[in-house]
Amino acid sequence: MPPWYPQRCARDILAVASVTSGPEFALADESLMSLPAYVLAERIRSRSVSPVEAVDEALSRIDRLNPGYNAYLTVCHDEARVAAEAAQQAVMSGADIGPLHGVPVSIKDLLYTKGIRSTGGSLAYNEFTPEFDAPLVARLRKAGAIILGKTNTPEFGVIPTTENRLGDPCRNPWDPARTTGGSSGGAAASAALGLGSMHVGSDGGGSIRIPASLCGVFGIKPTLGRVPPYTKEWGGYGGWPTLSQAGPLARNVKDAGLMLDVIAGPEPGDPFAIPAAEESFIPDGVDSLSLKVAWSADLGWAAVDPEVRDICAKAALSFQDLGCEVDEVHPEVEGSTIVQTFGPLAGGADAAAHDGLLEAHGDQLTDYAKRFLEFGAKVTASQYVLAEQRRVGIWQAFDEFLSRYDLLLTPTLATAAFPLGEPPSTIDGKEARANSWSPFTAIFNLTGQPAASVPCGWTAAGLPVGLHVIARAFRERTILRAAQAYSQAHPWDHRWPPDADEDTNA
Repeated sequence: MPPWYPQRCARDILAVASVTSGPEFALADESLMSLPAYVLAERIRSRSVSPVEAVDEALSRIDRLNPGYNAYLTVCHDEARVAAEAAQQAVMSGADIGPLHGVPVSIKDLLYTKGIRSTGGSLAYNEFTPEFDAPLVARLRKAGAIILGKTNTPEFGVIPTTENRLGDPCRNPWDPARTTGGSSGGAAASAALGLGSMHVGSDGGGSIRIPASLCGVFGIKPTLGRVPPYTKEWGGYGGWPTLSQAGPLARNVKDAGLMLDVIAGPEPGDPFAIPAAEESFIPDGVDSLSLKVAWSADLGWAAVDPEVRDICAKAALSFQDLGCEVDEVHPEVEGSTIVQTFGPLAGGADAAAHDGLLEAHGDQLTDYAKRFLEFGAKVTASQYVLAEQRRVGIWQAFDEFLSRYDLLLTPTLATAAFPLGEPPSTIDGKEARANSWSPFTAIFNLTGQPAASVPCGWTAAGLPVGLHVIARAFRERTILRAAQAYSQAHPWDHRWPPDADEDTNA
């Protein structure tokens, strides 16, 4: 943990009145799951809220809402309550406690959790219970977070929607007939519905940002190497170590920064690790910015739904009101180059990560996982190397572009949420192929640059839209400060889906 961390937490996040000597916890007046996690952590520390209360409310909401949305694959009722009791005793005894002490969190089911079923979204691993935690899970536990369960994901996270053979699809909180996106669909739906205070997702081609946009929450993919990996050796099903990063999904920007403070930092032996951050990721109160911002509605080549484009354009131009200079300009990278580069890298890596699975358990796999593994097995060494070479060119183009701007803004996606199993066949009058509704996200997995989705409006049908916020490598703080400033000027976290509790809508 960096040396600035305890002081910063004490000053800005966990600063509370002196703890009283009485044994009682006072009940909170409002729904605890409607509170930001950093506020809940303050109240637990000051004994105005009990960890048991917080966990009980989270589990109650999961029991009530999860059957209709399938956001969780596994719920840890007994384990979470035992951990909450222990957390309460630690507060009462005056023990040293971490920055997330007693805060209920969820973990995407691509990451291992010791003693908790971890399926990877696959029927082939339906009964698998790991004997160790992924490093970032261990960090959350050490910080005092209480794991509620494992959130839904497509099999091995290989598609951008959330369906598998373990049960029903994950459903969008704003319209259950529509998709959450993926592959962190369960985490994003949980954040939108208040099924826990913080949520871990992962992003190999947009898997945090896609569902964040479709579910109306904030999500950030950190710089490659900022957070420890979750491949098999590191405790997970992540098959794309050079593309994917785990990160937070939350109902507000400060909570995402708080989670990053806990999970970020190098892990011994990680070949892609970058040095620990020198400052907290939690953005201060930001009233204005002085940034040079690039805005592109389509990067010069993508088809984007006109309503989504207009909502995002209005949001991007509003950065002028925050003190930014905003230019409409396009980086010079063709969309076809992105597809030609990403496919061999992702497919080849997944085929290697799951070598032998087709032969041993092919009858238990989804059709899409089988097709993807079969494709990956056919990627030749020369095709893989050529893709890596193209990747360098893409990185150079975007790094040079972002050397002239502090931020690049685009729509996160080309559309709002579509009906389950029915991706759009056309977008803005043009034929839509495969995943052309998500044209912008995978680029920044290839470059490794940090990128986030911040809610920026709703369609006429009441569906959320996300603004994509991208910066040069290592500049997550710039993204978080900008997202915080935008959110303060254009609040969105007071809006709750129709099925959320009445007290969260108050």
